[in-house]
Amino acid sequence: MNALDVLGDPVRRRILDLLARGETSAGELAAAVQEEFGISHPAVSHHLRVLREAGFVAVRVDGPRRIYRLRPDGFDDVDEWLDRFRRIWAGPLEALATEVARGKRERKKT
Repeated sequence: MNALDVLGDPVRRRILDLLARGETSAGELAAAVQEEFGISHPAVSHHLRVLREAGFVAVRVDGPRRIYRLRPDGFDDVDEWLDRFRRIWAGPLEALATEVARGKRERKKT
């Protein structure tokens, strides 16, 4: 499955948001996602498996618990794809930064 297809699902994006805070157990992720989206525990497990197989998350076993964490390298394909578009907005953002700096200088003069 394409990385952008994986990220296209709101449940999977929410799981990634939760994992951005740090390692989290599958049970905690399931509870948060079930409450927010009203889906079953097996459905959450399916989303976790998709994220794991796509390389976005890693899992380790801690006794009876499965602990998930983000894999920064899992976002490389997305970063490469976005890089093409960064070039489009880089120039306008640099121009904006120049105008903001110019405005600050002018305010200091007055």
